[in-house]
Amino acid sequence: MNVPPFPVLQPGTGAIPGEHYLRATPETILWGRLPCAADAPVLRIADGATVTVDTVSHEGILEDHGKDPMTYFTGQGVDAASVLEDAVTIAAECARDPERDGPHVVTGPIFVEGAEPGDLLRITVEALAPRVPYGVISNRHGKGALVGQLPRGDFHVSVFTPVEERDGGLVGLLPIVDGGERVITFPLAPFLGTMGVAVSGDERPHSVPPGSHGGNIDINLLVEGTALYLPVQVAGALAYVGDPHFAQGDGEVALTALEASLRATLRFDVIPRAEALAEFGEVTGPLVRTPEYLVPTGLDPDLNEAMRACVRSALNLIEGRWGVEEHLAYAYLSAATDFDISQVVDIVCGVHARIREADFEGVPRDGR
Repeated sequence: MNVPPFPVLQPGTGAIPGEHYLRATPETILWGRLPCAADAPVLRIADGATVTVDTVSHEGILEDHGKDPMTYFTGQGVDAASVLEDAVTIAAECARDPERDGPHVVTGPIFVEGAEPGDLLRITVEALAPRVPYGVISNRHGKGALVGQLPRGDFHVSVFTPVEERDGGLVGLLPIVDGGERVITFPLAPFLGTMGVAVSGDERPHSVPPGSHGGNIDINLLVEGTALYLPVQVAGALAYVGDPHFAQGDGEVALTALEASLRATLRFDVIPRAEALAEFGEVTGPLVRTPEYLVPTGLDPDLNEAMRACVRSALNLIEGRWGVEEHLAYAYLSAATDFDISQVVDIVCGVHARIREADFEGVPRDGR
């Protein structure tokens, strides 16, 4: 590889802007499962606190990569000093059942003081720093949008993808044939594919399908400066993050995005139920806010049903926030709102709607 375009962020090195720092260690991660109410928090924070969290990509540590990131990545031309030490430790010391568990590593859970069921937890993405100058895009296990067609004649295709700086921005590099010159470039837009809160009960959910708890929602709008709202299900919320991505197209059609480890700085705010209802109406699943859009979601194993669920969520949001009558909100959505496919590869499909808040600037909201 060429000289890295930025320093490798090994555990404890580089900028750590949050009030708290949470490393990814065998004691602070779950691999393939998500937290539930029975899990003990690995960190307790005050409402409104910021946490810098190291996340670790599953690419390079899975069994089909030898469960040995040092050997796998140095075999791709990566210098040994640029292989993450926490990835090496997790691969060596942590176990999962490949037949039963998902692939994702999540860091947490984090107990947020004051969060109670019925509230919303707002997770604001303050900063996302790439930890390494490379990632991997995979199509494996016969999964993806073209099930039964790709990959051809192989159970597992992984595309190692280095990162370089071009014209002041970071880009991923791909060849047009295996082993060829890397002449395809695409811009990076890092985000966390998994952000969630613990589910009630004592059974940890599989890490792949998203749900009302959030989890593996894979919404690529969740870049720096955006926020995710999640309905709290257990005391303290027990939040977690993982599945870091450098870039992903809507749909994530081959199965994975450009998977690569990130250092995320996040702020955790509790929105009490009464305030949440006044702001958004009843929120029953993940809700994203960007500087331009409110983004309700729909989730279902059937993509058509996910679309319908997203439309219903959008109608409920417009009615609850702005008091728009249902048939008028429906007309607005049809004329002015884009509905995007978040992903079609995670057992439960996702659709999200982009509602421009500026379109409603003239709508009075009881003096707010």
